[in-house]
Amino acid sequence: MTKRNKEAPPAGPAVSEPVLSAYQRALRDRLLSAPVVPPPAPWRPVFEYAYGVPVGGLLGIGFASHSESGHDLVMVVSHDGHGLFDAVTGEKIARDRDPDPEDSTPDGVADLTCPGLGPIAGSRVHIAGLFGGGLHTKAKDGWFLEAVTPAWPNDRVLLSVDGGLPHSGPYGEQWWHIFHAAYSELRAFGFSPSGETIAVATSSDLSLWTRRPSRNNEDVARR
Repeated sequence: MTKRNKEAPPAGPAVSEPVLSAYQRALRDRLLSAPVVPPPAPWRPVFEYAYGVPVGGLLGIGFASHSESGHDLVMVVSHDGHGLFDAVTGEKIARDRDPDPEDSTPDGVADLTCPGLGPIAGSRVHIAGLFGGGLHTKAKDGWFLEAVTPAWPNDRVLLSVDGGLPHSGPYGEQWWHIFHAAYSELRAFGFSPSGETIAVATSSDLSLWTRRPSRNNEDVARR
Protein backbone atom coordinates (compact mmCIF):
# COMPACT_ATOMS: atom_id res chain seq x y z
CA MET A 1 0.00 0.00 0.00
CA THR A 2 1.39 3.36 -1.04
CA LYS A 3 1.90 5.80 1.83
CA ARG A 4 0.20 9.05 1.11
CA ASN A 5 2.00 12.31 1.80
CA LYS A 6 0.43 14.37 4.50
CA GLU A 7 -1.32 17.25 2.86
CA ALA A 8 -0.38 20.73 3.98
CA PRO A 9 -3.21 22.67 5.61
CA PRO A 10 -4.82 25.22 3.35
CA ALA A 11 -3.27 28.65 3.52
CA GLY A 12 -5.24 31.19 5.50
CA PRO A 13 -6.32 34.55 4.12
CA ALA A 14 -3.60 37.13 3.64
CA VAL A 15 -3.33 39.64 6.43
CA SER A 16 -3.83 43.12 5.03
CA GLU A 17 -2.32 46.29 6.38
CA PRO A 18 -4.68 48.37 8.51
CA VAL A 19 -6.26 51.26 6.69
CA LEU A 20 -5.15 54.68 7.88
CA SER A 21 -7.80 56.79 9.50
CA ALA A 22 -8.60 60.24 8.15
CA TYR A 23 -6.66 61.73 11.08
CA GLN A 24 -3.60 59.56 10.35
CA ARG A 25 -3.68 60.41 6.65
CA ALA A 26 -3.90 64.12 7.43
CA LEU A 27 -0.94 63.88 9.81
CA ARG A 28 1.14 61.94 7.29
CA ASP A 29 0.29 64.41 4.52
CA ARG A 30 1.24 67.34 6.77
CA LEU A 31 4.63 65.77 7.48
CA LEU A 32 5.22 64.93 3.81
CA SER A 33 4.43 68.48 2.71
CA ALA A 34 6.84 70.15 5.15
CA PRO A 35 10.02 71.18 3.28
CA VAL A 36 13.47 71.07 4.82
CA VAL A 37 14.32 74.42 6.40
CA PRO A 38 17.15 75.67 8.62
CA PRO A 39 16.47 75.72 12.36
CA PRO A 40 15.27 79.16 13.50
CA ALA A 41 17.29 81.62 15.56
CA PRO A 42 19.15 81.31 17.82
CA TRP A 43 20.36 78.14 16.07
CA ARG A 44 23.04 78.42 13.40
CA PRO A 45 24.84 75.75 11.35
CA VAL A 46 28.30 74.75 12.51
CA PHE A 47 29.39 73.51 9.09
CA GLU A 48 29.05 75.30 5.77
CA TYR A 49 27.33 72.54 3.85
CA ALA A 50 23.70 71.46 4.21
CA TYR A 51 24.63 67.87 5.03
CA GLY A 52 27.46 68.79 7.38
CA VAL A 53 30.76 67.01 6.94
CA PRO A 54 31.25 63.60 5.32
CA VAL A 55 32.21 60.76 7.66
CA GLY A 56 32.32 57.49 5.75
CA GLY A 57 31.11 54.44 7.62
CA LEU A 58 29.83 56.46 10.59
CA LEU A 59 28.68 54.16 13.38
CA GLY A 60 27.74 56.54 16.18
CA ILE A 61 28.37 59.79 18.01
CA GLY A 62 28.60 61.05 21.57
CA PHE A 63 28.94 64.35 23.42
CA ALA A 64 31.58 65.66 25.79
CA SER A 65 32.63 69.09 27.05
CA HIS A 66 35.93 70.94 26.65
CA SER A 67 37.28 71.70 30.11
CA GLU A 68 38.95 74.96 29.01
CA SER A 69 36.65 76.58 26.42
CA GLY A 70 33.41 75.07 27.73
CA HIS A 71 32.44 74.19 24.16
CA ASP A 72 30.42 71.09 23.42
CA LEU A 73 32.48 68.40 21.73
CA VAL A 74 31.18 65.67 19.44
CA MET A 75 33.01 62.36 19.27
CA VAL A 76 32.49 60.37 16.07
CA VAL A 77 33.05 56.63 15.81
CA SER A 78 33.38 55.20 12.31
CA HIS A 79 34.96 52.34 10.40
CA ASP A 80 37.95 54.65 9.90
CA GLY A 81 38.56 55.27 13.60
CA HIS A 82 37.58 58.00 16.06
CA GLY A 83 37.37 61.76 15.62
CA LEU A 84 36.54 64.72 17.84
CA PHE A 85 34.85 67.94 16.64
CA ASP A 86 34.42 71.28 18.37
CA ALA A 87 30.66 71.84 18.15
CA VAL A 88 30.97 75.65 18.12
CA THR A 89 33.72 76.16 15.52
CA GLY A 90 33.42 72.86 13.62
CA GLU A 91 37.16 72.26 13.95
CA LYS A 92 38.32 68.64 14.05
CA ILE A 93 40.53 68.80 17.10
CA ALA A 94 41.60 65.16 17.49
CA ARG A 95 41.81 62.01 15.35
CA ASP A 96 42.67 58.38 16.07
CA ARG A 97 42.77 56.29 12.91
CA ASP A 98 43.80 53.10 14.67
CA PRO A 99 42.11 52.73 18.08
CA ASP A 100 42.68 49.57 20.10
CA PRO A 101 40.45 46.80 18.69
CA GLU A 102 38.65 46.27 22.00
CA ASP A 103 37.72 49.98 22.10
CA SER A 104 37.15 50.67 18.41
CA THR A 105 33.36 50.31 18.66
CA PRO A 106 31.06 50.82 21.68
CA ASP A 107 29.45 47.37 21.56
CA GLY A 108 32.50 45.88 23.26
CA VAL A 109 31.37 47.15 26.68
CA ALA A 110 28.09 47.09 28.55
CA ASP A 111 27.61 50.87 28.71
CA LEU A 112 28.27 51.55 24.99
CA THR A 113 31.27 53.80 25.58
CA CYS A 114 34.54 54.47 23.80
CA PRO A 115 37.68 56.08 25.23
CA GLY A 116 37.99 59.81 24.73
CA LEU A 117 40.80 61.39 22.75
CA GLY A 118 42.56 64.72 22.54
CA PRO A 119 41.38 67.06 25.34
CA ILE A 120 39.04 64.37 26.74
CA ALA A 121 41.63 61.56 26.83
CA GLY A 122 41.32 59.53 30.00
CA SER A 123 37.52 59.67 30.01
CA ARG A 124 34.93 57.50 28.29
CA VAL A 125 32.16 58.81 26.04
CA HIS A 126 28.72 57.25 25.62
CA ILE A 127 28.13 56.56 21.93
CA ALA A 128 24.67 56.44 20.35
CA GLY A 129 24.13 54.95 16.93
CA LEU A 130 24.22 51.63 15.13
CA PHE A 131 24.75 49.61 18.31
CA GLY A 132 22.04 51.31 20.36
CA GLY A 133 21.96 54.08 22.93
CA GLY A 134 20.42 57.50 22.49
CA LEU A 135 20.88 61.25 22.89
CA HIS A 136 18.74 63.87 24.60
CA THR A 137 15.60 64.67 22.60
CA LYS A 138 14.48 67.59 24.78
CA ALA A 139 16.31 70.69 25.98
CA LYS A 140 15.51 72.24 29.34
CA ASP A 141 13.96 75.36 27.78
CA GLY A 142 11.41 73.50 25.66
CA TRP A 143 13.11 72.67 22.36
CA PHE A 144 12.18 69.17 21.20
CA LEU A 145 13.59 66.77 18.59
CA GLU A 146 12.02 63.70 17.01
CA ALA A 147 12.45 61.45 13.98
CA VAL A 148 9.45 60.56 11.83
CA THR A 149 9.14 58.31 8.77
CA PRO A 150 6.03 59.28 6.79
CA ALA A 151 7.64 57.79 3.64
CA TRP A 152 9.65 54.76 4.73
CA PRO A 153 12.61 54.27 4.79
CA ASN A 154 13.67 57.92 4.74
CA ASP A 155 13.74 59.43 8.23
CA ARG A 156 13.01 63.11 8.82
CA VAL A 157 14.27 64.99 11.88
CA LEU A 158 11.87 67.58 13.29
CA LEU A 159 12.66 70.41 15.70
CA SER A 160 9.77 71.94 17.61
CA VAL A 161 8.66 74.07 20.54
CA ASP A 162 5.15 72.57 20.71
CA GLY A 163 6.04 69.32 22.48
CA GLY A 164 6.20 67.06 19.43
CA LEU A 165 3.59 65.26 17.36
CA PRO A 166 0.91 65.93 16.19
CA HIS A 167 2.26 69.45 15.45
CA SER A 168 -1.07 71.15 15.06
CA GLY A 169 0.56 74.59 15.17
CA PRO A 170 1.80 76.51 12.11
CA TYR A 171 4.81 75.09 10.28
CA GLY A 172 7.81 77.39 10.40
CA GLU A 173 6.65 78.98 13.65
CA GLN A 174 6.33 76.07 16.10
CA TRP A 175 7.92 73.16 14.25
CA TRP A 176 10.54 72.74 11.53
CA HIS A 177 11.73 69.86 9.32
CA ILE A 178 15.49 70.37 9.68
CA PHE A 179 16.97 67.19 8.19
CA HIS A 180 15.89 64.59 5.63
CA ALA A 181 17.89 61.35 5.56
CA ALA A 182 17.18 60.64 1.91
CA TYR A 183 20.63 59.30 0.94
CA SER A 184 21.99 57.64 4.07
CA GLU A 185 20.75 55.76 7.09
CA LEU A 186 19.98 57.80 10.21
CA ARG A 187 22.33 56.77 13.01
CA ALA A 188 21.61 59.18 15.87
CA PHE A 189 20.14 62.60 16.59
CA GLY A 190 19.74 64.75 19.67
CA PHE A 191 20.83 67.62 21.86
CA SER A 192 24.03 67.86 23.82
CA PRO A 193 23.58 67.66 27.62
CA SER A 194 24.05 71.45 27.73
CA GLY A 195 21.22 71.94 25.22
CA GLU A 196 23.45 74.21 23.13
CA THR A 197 24.09 71.77 20.26
CA ILE A 198 21.91 69.75 17.90
CA ALA A 199 23.58 66.79 16.19
CA VAL A 200 22.27 64.59 13.39
CA ALA A 201 24.44 61.68 12.28
CA THR A 202 23.84 59.38 9.33
CA SER A 203 25.93 56.52 8.00
CA SER A 204 27.83 59.03 5.84
CA ASP A 205 27.60 62.51 7.40
CA LEU A 206 27.57 64.59 10.57
CA SER A 207 25.46 67.77 10.81
CA LEU A 208 25.66 70.17 13.74
CA TRP A 209 23.84 73.32 14.84
CA THR A 210 24.73 75.46 17.82
CA ARG A 211 23.08 78.36 19.61
CA ARG A 212 26.34 79.71 20.91
CA PRO A 213 27.02 83.04 19.20
CA SER A 214 29.79 83.07 16.62
CA ARG A 215 32.83 85.23 17.12
CA ASN A 216 32.30 86.71 13.68
CA ASN A 217 30.37 86.10 10.50
CA GLU A 218 33.05 83.73 9.21
CA ASP A 219 32.91 81.35 12.15
CA VAL A 220 31.02 78.67 10.22
CA ALA A 221 33.60 75.98 9.61
CA ARG A 222 34.54 75.14 6.02
CA ARG A 223 35.91 71.68 6.63
